[in-house]
Order: sequence, then structure tokens, then C-alpha cells
Amino acid sequence: MPLNVGMKSFTVARRVEPVAVLLLILLLNLSPISLPAQDSWPRWRGPQDAGAAMRGEYPVKWDANTVLWKTPLPGKGCSTPIVWQQRIYVTAPVEGRDALLAFDWSGQPLWQTVFGREKPGKHRAGSGSNASPATDGQGVFVYFKSGTFAAVEFDGKVRWQTNLVEAFGPDTLYWDHGTSPVLTEKHVIMTRMHGGESWLAAFDKTTGALRWKVARNYETPVEGDHSYATPLVVQHRGKETLLVWGAEQVTLHDAADGKVLWSCGGFNPELRQNWPTVASPVIAGEVAVVPYGRADRGQPRLHGINLVNGLRLWQRDDTGTFVPTPAAHQNRVYLVRDRGEVDCLEPATGKTIWSDTFPRSSANFYGSPVIAGGKLYAVREDGVLFVASVDGTFELLAENKMGERVFASPVPVANRLLIRGEKHLFCVAAP
Repeated sequence: MPLNVGMKSFTVARRVEPVAVLLLILLLNLSPISLPAQDSWPRWRGPQDAGAAMRGEYPVKWDANTVLWKTPLPGKGCSTPIVWQQRIYVTAPVEGRDALLAFDWSGQPLWQTVFGREKPGKHRAGSGSNASPATDGQGVFVYFKSGTFAAVEFDGKVRWQTNLVEAFGPDTLYWDHGTSPVLTEKHVIMTRMHGGESWLAAFDKTTGALRWKVARNYETPVEGDHSYATPLVVQHRGKETLLVWGAEQVTLHDAADGKVLWSCGGFNPELRQNWPTVASPVIAGEVAVVPYGRADRGQPRLHGINLVNGLRLWQRDDTGTFVPTPAAHQNRVYLVRDRGEVDCLEPATGKTIWSDTFPRSSANFYGSPVIAGGKLYAVREDGVLFVASVDGTFELLAENKMGERVFASPVPVANRLLIRGEKHLFCVAAP
């Protein structure tokens, strides 16, 4: 996120007509925080938090031997890289310790900042470096399963460092921590939602000092209070807010103090057990599309929530996704389900525009899909990255084999596609 995350910067070069100003106000009144730097990917789901590139042309066919470059990684991490001004930042363990790595645009290592001992992952799709970094254009913010929470300058120097496990106790998540840091104008936001004291907290981006912390405790069936989702920063009625999903509740909070503005529940009326929150919501216009249920077990749920007032607009029990977070682009929402089914939906109504599927395999989809150059990119855990045209209808264009497992989401930026594998960071470019 450039500047102070969420800040809009406009330079007035000539007189702006009142109608244009009114339209601009309407567009900004209720939307994800946008960013002026279109050739960056400052956080996990990109500059609009929608899993979509704002512009560019991207590659379709390649394999592990025809990439632009690849560089080895020192250890297993499942976080998605971020990009700022042609610098790439990604977390990974280095000799058993948490670390943030920086690479230049050609894949050459620039520096690595090493923290404390890594707490390794338990799941095959997990690691101690699951949470993705985030940047506001002033520094990089990281979190690790060990509890290490830090801000790092662009030269690799640690601005501040703390440990949230030591400060607030261990998390009791059944699987590996996945929630990434989120940046507002003034704060870096973290959440912990688990079988214990759950909270949403804001820390000063300059000093790391705790600025506010609010409880977020809800009674749920077993494991229903576990959340691996990442909050979204949203402009709501002229103020910066946080959309938080977990413990069977979607809540909207004032970013200044954490106060709850509205809450929406009722996601599990059957009181099913072992339904944690994994996939994050995606925003399309004034609708938050919220995946829930166990799509991996044939029990999907999908809900559309009105961002203005928190009311449920629609719900479905015939489609959804458990792990991959949907993407949104040009008033369409794209779901890649855990077994490779693909749905294109109308966000205002939840109605299916078209459905299709990627080729079947015993492997699951864990990384989240992205839209770039009018194409859908989705990676399966066995390292096959699919490319499909979604301009009107679905057409499979390519199956690209990376030669190693991939759990992170692809990153399309500046006509290049970054793919974080289990052992390497790959870069692919259009011919």
C-alpha cells in the first residue's frame, strides 16, 4: 500500500466540474481502499484487495524451464509475495528462523532480515510463514506463526519488532496461522480469532505501540471460532473502516478505534462443527461476497452482504469455496473451488453467470485465483498453474507445470507473473 495505506492523493491540474466531483465522491463513499501505484502489488490480494491486476498483458503458456527467471528460496513458506517499485518481498524461514527476503526485479537477492526461531507449520499447505507481507510505500510489515510481528524499512533495517504470542498468549488455531497484517492510514491491524480470547487490534506503524484492541468473542460450535481470513480496509460513509470475517460473524469496525458499526451473523444455523473460516471475503461494489461452509466436503455456503448496513442480500448452498478466496473484476466475482470448479457470479444477486471446471486431479487448490489481462490464473497444489479466458465465457487456455508444489497465490504485476513455489520464486513474462 503506497503512501499511508488508504490515503487518496489527487493533483488538480485544471478546474473539475461539479458533476465529476459528485461522481468521484460516490465512487469513494463505499469501496476498498485504492492505491495510486498501478504497477505494484502491495498486499496479498493486490492494490484493490480483489485479486485483480489493474492493467497489463500477461503470459499464457510456459513451463519451469522457460520462465524469465527463478531464484531459490531458503525454506518452505506459503505466503504470497508483494511488489513495490520493482522490489519483491516475501517471507520464508532461513536456517530455522523467521525472515523477510527482498529481491530486485531480475530475481537477485538484495537482503534478508532474520528474526527469531521459526514455528513450523503442521499442514502440508502450511508453514511458519503463511501470513503475507504488506507495504504502505514506507516500509514492510510482517507476521509469523511464532508470534513475531515487525516493521522493516526498505533497506532491511528493523523499524520495530514485538511478539504477539508473548504479549497476548498462544493462539489455539487447529491449523497454521494465515491472517495477514492489514494497513490503514495510521495503523497496522492484526486479528486473532480462535478458541480463546479473540480480538482485533491496531498498532502504530511508526513505533509498534498498541493503539487500540477490541474483543471479538462469539459462541460457536467446535472450531467455528477459528479464523484464518484477512480483514479488508473499506471506505464507508466517508470514513476508514475494517471488514472482519470470522467466528460466524461479519463485522464492520471504525478503523480509528475499533468500534463495531454493524454485525451480521446467522451463517451456521444448523450448528455444524468443524467449520472454521478460511477464505476471506471479496468486495464487489456495495456487496461483500463471503464464502463459508466446507466446500471441500461438498457442504459449500456463499453469502452476499450489503456493506452499507450489514444486511444479507442473498445466500447459496450449492456453491462456495473453503480455502481459495474469490476474485472480483468488472462487476463479476470469480470462485475457484477447492476441487477446481469455477463459477462466475453476479455479486448483487449471487446468480451464476457461467460455471465450468479445471481438469480433475487428486490435488486441491489452496492458492487464491487472480484476474489479469482478461484471464483467470489459478494454481493447484501440485504446481499446475491454469490459465483461462473469462471474457464472456470460460475457455481453458493452458496448463503450466512449475515442477514443484505451489500453495501461494499468483501475483500479476507490470506484465509479469510471480509464482512462489515450495522451493523457488519464479517470474514469467509474456513473449
